[in-house]
Amino acid sequence: MAFSIRLTDRERKLAESYAKIHGISMGEAFKNALFEKIEDEYDLKVIAAYEKDKENGTLETTTFEELVEELGLTDEIQSNNYEKV
Repeated sequence: MAFSIRLTDRERKLAESYAKIHGISMGEAFKNALFEKIEDEYDLKVIAAYEKDKENGTLETTTFEELVEELGLTDEIQSNNYEKV
């Protein structure tokens, strides 16, 4: 999918400079910025849900040992001699 964006000369120069500094195309720079923004908004929603659950007393946690067992990694953890911290 292709798209176009109207930029002022100043915006274009800034975007071109950013892309050049990072060794990427303008398209990659805009694509990266879009997905970083999406990721940031998702992260903020996850944090807000965590904080709400914590405030309401409904936050559920899992210990490392429970996670290892749930993932079926008990033998691997023991064979690598990982210790509790």
